[in-house]
Amino acid sequence: MQERFRRLAKISLVLVYLVIAAGAIVRMTGSGMGCPDWPKCFGYYIPPTEVGQLQWQPDKEFEKGQVIIADEALQVAKADFRTGMEYTPENWVPYTKHDYAIFNPWHTWIEFINRLFGALAGLATLVLAVFSFRFWQTNKKITLFSWLVVLGMGFQAWLGATVVYSVLAPAKITVHMVMALVIVTLLIYLIHTTKKPSEGFIYQKKLGTWLLAALVVTMVQIILGTQVRHFVDERIDVVGETANHLWLSDFDWSFYVHRSFSIAVVVLNLYLARQIWKHKLGFSKINWVLGLLAIEIATGISMYYLDFPFATQPVHLIIASLLFGVQFYLVLEVLRAKTRHLKSSAQHPTPDL
Repeated sequence: MQERFRRLAKISLVLVYLVIAAGAIVRMTGSGMGCPDWPKCFGYYIPPTEVGQLQWQPDKEFEKGQVIIADEALQVAKADFRTGMEYTPENWVPYTKHDYAIFNPWHTWIEFINRLFGALAGLATLVLAVFSFRFWQTNKKITLFSWLVVLGMGFQAWLGATVVYSVLAPAKITVHMVMALVIVTLLIYLIHTTKKPSEGFIYQKKLGTWLLAALVVTMVQIILGTQVRHFVDERIDVVGETANHLWLSDFDWSFYVHRSFSIAVVVLNLYLARQIWKHKLGFSKINWVLGLLAIEIATGISMYYLDFPFATQPVHLIIASLLFGVQFYLVLEVLRAKTRHLKSSAQHPTPDL
């Protein structure tokens, strides 16, 4: 039962990371407003593929809530009806959440696929939470944290809606990203807590503190990265999508802080790796951390010096979120090793000499 639960938790975690990856692609392609409403897309469960589907036409059936673009604005059908030979304004109500009314089929379907991944992840976490009731008698934390994940997914969906309604406000995008990482930590906790304890780890005082510091630094770096990304988006609006050599011109403070902060990330994790290797503590996932850091540095350098090669932006974000997840798992491993060490010390106290 416990192993099956862990498999479900791992599937949920993979799907959440796929949502993060899809979100990164949405950001790279500028598709965030591909669906200007929520949870539907232009009022449809399956979004349109051509602009003609969003234009008023005579003798055409519309369902309540479906959207057309008229006079460069979104108009929403008040009820089910069939159009006559002339446009009747009384059948429509203006969309009031925002005034964005542009249709790009590529952007629409990229955003729609992102939402599909989100729905799949939400369904997976709901199945996980229902399954978690089997642990209620033996370990209530598993059930409580599983349902906390479901609540987190619901809150994340609401945040996604507010991002659309705000027409991609930078602060809301940042909160949306941070919430995704919170969900990642909850799922990783469930995966770790249902794993059989390993005897191969050696506890060292203050290692957990340093690992936690590295985790916080990574989180700050990710938040700073979203600010840099917003700066790049603004530059693209000014200089155009083809002038990628100008996207990082006229830097603002966020870029310099983000670049400088990366040094702290590298130094902290190299120090942790040295401690783990030198004292043979057994926390081998530090090797994963260093590997992910190497990819992160490579993509960052290539974006700056090679003018944003294709896909480096989403890869940079995805690797950062994976790095955060592995670091959090390391923190949990150290905490478990500490608990085992304290229990062992209590059972076998060192005699006074």
